[in-house]
Amino acid sequence: MAEIINILIPIGMAAVLIVLLLGIWNMFRNGSANRSQMLMRWRVGLQFLVIVLVMGGLYFFGPGQ
Repeated sequence: MAEIINILIPIGMAAVLIVLLLGIWNMFRNGSANRSQMLMRWRVGLQFLVIVLVMGGLYFFGPGQ
């Protein structure tokens, strides 16, 4: 199980980076404001997911375990 979390965390971080860059790119090219808002909401949700994975990994598989 720890191996799965160790794989999911970098994938989640890459997803956050991609969504962030897409949102910034859309904003700089004067794209749809609704699209920028949607991308930023996705970014926040993905960040939450990654934080939950990191904290869960530390709780269940951390140094004290």
